[in-house]
Amino acid sequence: MSGRILVVDDEAQIRKFLRIALEASGFEVVEASGGAEGIARCATATPTLVILDLGLPDMDGKEVVRRIREWSEVPILVLSVRQSEIEKVASLDAGADDYVVKPFGIAELLARVRALLRGRAQAGAAAPSEIVIGALTVDLARHEVHLEGELVKLTRKEFELLRVLAQNVGRILTHGQILREVWGKAHETDTQYLRVFISQLRQKLHDDPADPRFILNEPGVGYRMLDG
Repeated sequence: MSGRILVVDDEAQIRKFLRIALEASGFEVVEASGGAEGIARCATATPTLVILDLGLPDMDGKEVVRRIREWSEVPILVLSVRQSEIEKVASLDAGADDYVVKPFGIAELLARVRALLRGRAQAGAAAPSEIVIGALTVDLARHEVHLEGELVKLTRKEFELLRVLAQNVGRILTHGQILREVWGKAHETDTQYLRVFISQLRQKLHDDPADPRFILNEPGVGYRMLDG
């Protein structure tokens, strides 16, 4: 996998560390040390993915996310020391695709980068009628789901929930984002309702929450569809 990654972080050591790791994995790297510079570099360098720190000297990283989202759908991975669920949810609701807490393992970070790029490549394909994730096939046209070749019977809402997760493979979706998409804005705080449907969906997909193949819980934040 290759592409151009923009790293926006005011710590030179972090930028150097990421540059070495990313270039060793086949990526081209461009850098910015502040929010305004990061927004400008995003416009001129046309990166395939942005890695963004929240604690920038000139503006909060969430504002950078919002500004970029005004004109670009480039995947944004937030990299921050801020561990609170509130910060994670706020960053994702602002338009970020994923969130990794510092200190981090480079293997995990690279896996998140690859997952986001694969997910975005699928989304950019010409309206696929099927989404294939490992042994799972979601047929959007027929509203059918097959697991290891066997038909899985889902309710309409269970299918819609799986569709939303599968169309955002590799990306964290907050509880509110999922509830708004599947049940509407009036239900965006009904997290217990969502947990019930996630549990039902996991049972039908034989997906162990302790060792998930498909649906990963991000505690206090939301869910992520693993890319198989």
